[in-house]
Amino acid sequence: MNITKVEITRVSSPSEIIGIRDLQALNLKQYITSDEAIDQGFVTAAYTIEYLQEMNAASPAIIAKDGDKVVGYALVATKDIRNGHDLLNGLFDAIDKCEYNGKLLRDISYVVVGQLCVAKEYRGQDLAQKIYGHFRDCLSKEFTYLVTDVAQANTRSLKAHRKRGFQVINELMYDGFGWDIVLWDWNSSDKKSY
Repeated sequence: MNITKVEITRVSSPSEIIGIRDLQALNLKQYITSDEAIDQGFVTAAYTIEYLQEMNAASPAIIAKDGDKVVGYALVATKDIRNGHDLLNGLFDAIDKCEYNGKLLRDISYVVVGQLCVAKEYRGQDLAQKIYGHFRDCLSKEFTYLVTDVAQANTRSLKAHRKRGFQVINELMYDGFGWDIVLWDWNSSDKKSY
């Protein structure tokens, strides 16, 4: 697919929320082969339409659209919505206990990527980098850091996050799996956007 016609924007309609949910469902770890998970990456958390609506009411997701079709997304998770999903709440709890530059993150203004996904046919074209660039352009005035976790087994995702400027600041175990907590310091990285 040619991503030159792909538009990066924020969610503005109910149909886009459904598009996020549909793309998420295609990429949940339990619905893909283990080889595909290793080679292409995966998403772990399944979010209901109701919770996606709550997330987007607090702060709209960043999406990539090809025409009317959602082909990529990064969910914006603010502290306000942390209690709506057990996995996300656990991640916020773990992040709050992390230190960065000598300060506990619970005392710093940060936002979490609740999930990032790019449709298979759009991968390998830096679309995740463009989504993250738009994420920063939209939210860096409100927040100091962008934080998320990446399954240690999801090497494709970890590589994409490091390419963008994220650094591993801690790790956690959940359900028998290791996760890296990664942080993108918007004050210290270059100001270029994609």
